[in-house]
Formats: sequence, C-alpha cells, structure tokens
Amino acid sequence: MKTDNPHIAILGAGESGVGSAILAQKQGFELWVSDNGKIKPDYKAELDQYNIPWEEGGHTFEKILTAQTIVKSPGIPDTADIVQQALNKGIEVISEIEFAGRYSNAFMIGITGSNGKTTTTMWTYQTLKIAGLNVGLGGNVGQSFARQVAMKNYDYYVIELSSFQLDGMKKFKCNIAVLLNITPDHLDRYDNNFESYIAAKFRITQNQTENDYLILNADDQVINEHLHFNKGKAQKLEFSTLTRPTKGAWLDNDKIIFNSINSEFDMIYTKLALEGKHNATNGMAAGIAADILRISKDNIRESLMTFSGVEHRLEPFISVRGVEFINDSKATNINSTWYALESMRKPVIWIVGGIDKGNDYSELDELVRQKVKSIVCLGTDNQKIKSFFKGKVDHITEAFSMKDAVAMAFDMGKKGDCVLLSPACASFDLFDNYEDRGNQFKMSVRAL
Repeated sequence: MKTDNPHIAILGAGESGVGSAILAQKQGFELWVSDNGKIKPDYKAELDQYNIPWEEGGHTFEKILTAQTIVKSPGIPDTADIVQQALNKGIEVISEIEFAGRYSNAFMIGITGSNGKTTTTMWTYQTLKIAGLNVGLGGNVGQSFARQVAMKNYDYYVIELSSFQLDGMKKFKCNIAVLLNITPDHLDRYDNNFESYIAAKFRITQNQTENDYLILNADDQVINEHLHFNKGKAQKLEFSTLTRPTKGAWLDNDKIIFNSINSEFDMIYTKLALEGKHNATNGMAAGIAADILRISKDNIRESLMTFSGVEHRLEPFISVRGVEFINDSKATNINSTWYALESMRKPVIWIVGGIDKGNDYSELDELVRQKVKSIVCLGTDNQKIKSFFKGKVDHITEAFSMKDAVAMAFDMGKKGDCVLLSPACASFDLFDNYEDRGNQFKMSVRAL
C-alpha cells in the first residue's frame, strides 16, 4: 500500500524504533532508520531481515531531513540538533504511538502517571485477558505498539504512556484515559518547569469526545488544581482512598467499592493481590476501566485478587540469613521511593542513587528518619544524597557497583532487617536501564 507520505525517517533503533520501521515498511513507506548510538545486535538482525536500511553511531542529516515525517523514539529529547533542524524545516515529528495509532481501529486504553502506570497497565491488561478479550499490551511495556499493529490484529490495546510519548502525540485518541497521579519527574527534559511536565501528562486527554472516558485520581492535588484548565469532553470517573466520588471507586473501611458505569460491587480490601494504598488506587483504576468495558464483576474481582505484580517494582526477592532483599529498581523518582519506604514494615538498609533528575529529598525526610537505619549510595555522584541525609540515619556509605552495594548493605543488616533497592534516580550512570540495575541487584544477592 502506497501512502501520501513516501519518505519516513525513524530516529532510534530500540524496540520503539524497530517496531515503527516494520510498520512503516508494511505501509509502503520509503524509510531510513538512524541511531546516534549503537544498535543492539538483535535489532540489527531484524532490520536486515526486513531489508530496512539503517545506520548507527551518528545521523546522516541529508537522509533524515528529506523525510515528510520523522518518528522519534521517546528517549530522544526535542532539543536534539537533528530534531530542531527537522522542526525548523517544517517536518512532522511524532511519536511511535501517534504513528501506529494511524493504522489501527482498535479500542485504546491509555494509562499515564508519574508512578504506578506499569502496574496499572499490566493489571488492566490481565483483567481484559481473563475476560477473554482480544487485547494487546504496549507502550512503555512489552512489545512496541507499532510492532503489534504491524503484525497482530487486536481489538483492544492497553498502552502505558510516558510523558515523552505523550509529547509526540497529535491526533491519537484514548477511548479510555487513566491519569494516576502527577509528581515532579523528568524535569531535566522540561527545563525544570513542573507546569510543562503537568501539561505533558494532560495530553492524554486530548482528542477525547463525550463518548470517551477519563479515569482520575481524586486524591491527587496537582490533578485537582489543573483539572479546570483541562476540562475536556470525556466522561469523568474518579478513584479515591480518602473520599467518595460520585462515580468510580473508593475505599470504605475494609472494602473497595465500585460504582462506575455498568455495575455496583465491592471486594475485601485485604484480598487485593498487592499490598499498600497506592496499589489499591492502581487496582481501582484497572477495575473502573474493566467495568466500562462491561467485564463481569467476577472477572474483575478475580484479576484484582490474583495479579502477581511487576518485576522490579517492590518485588520481594529472597532472604539471606534472615535479611530480606526487595528489588524496587523501577523507582526512578522520589514519589515512587516514598511509596516503597511507606510500605516497609522492617528496619531498612536503603540502596539509593543514580542520575538525579532534580530530586527534592526533603519529601522523604520523615520516612527515612522513621524507617531507615543505614543508607548505601550507589552512583557516580552521591554528594547530594550524602549531604542531605547526613545525621539522619545511623550510617551512610557509598558504592560504585551493584556487587559492592549489596555486600555493604548485607554487612550492615541483621536478622529481621530488609535491604531495599529503591534508587529514586535514573539508572544510566552505571547501568543500561532500570531492568539491568534490578537484574544486577538480584544476581548480586544470589551470590552472597
């Protein structure tokens, strides 16, 4: 099939970029894939398999800037020189989500938030699977959305959307949008302007009509303060652990109550598969989305009671001589780590650090004083963490490899303690990504 835009350039050759390339080829585009860094061998082999031309280690500007459309991987900032030159030439620059959405008529459930979006996305996906729906899982988790549009034929998609992916969306519409929370994160990508980051998150509501749904966290102060600027047309449902929304879900003593669109039902709060009030809100959001789709209350309850969680997110690992190790490598911002520390019931040796994204550690001050006995700083520059928490815990040390960090933490622990890897920072100073960081943590614990 030939298109109106004969030439597409794809920036970045990770999962998002390669998936976009496969879809572009299927749609008949002339295309060029360019990665400023090194492309992983598996992705090179896949591009070669499909006879898709590519380059690595730099961009050939003349090949890219002749494109009508550029599909940009989410990790590439708008400030990158090649992106700026493209925009100045009037070239359309979009995200993989926007590109793939142009070739799918499926029902779209989009989920965003500073924290909890992977858990909520996976939980919603599982609920739809249990109900027997033909559903794909994409965005920031699993295979790229574009790859699935190219190679599968799903009726529904549950898509985790980061602010970077939302930035590149133009016409993409969520039939159901979920906005979990907004706390300062990735401010280095938004000129340290929190308002710009908030606006990026609210882009999930753009293009929604009165036939669509917006599921919101009624307890989130930032969402409430900005909702009047982003009224939109979608029907709004809310979830809360503090209040009783008119339509949605809420916590009532020992029960979670659902009263959204199609049914009213409840379940015992303590039977929820994942502990903590933050997971109650994640489960409520997933349950509301499922109820909108007329999934039975029995299937919703089953999913909420059986979901096993997400790897690297408050993942109980193993105990070694009475010291429990918990892998929360996915906690790349302060708010995620706040939830992790809040849920701890044992004295904590806390492994923290990485690339600071403008963190305000004062938000953790009270919890650290209450729950943390020792801190192991893990990163190439630990000075900010050491300075802030000096005198607030029994001991602070630093490590420059995961193996050393785990060994130090274990030496500081005793039976009944837990070692919590919850970095509150990005991973790219010492690791490929948060998965690499979490896997190295587990490997180092096994080696004790």
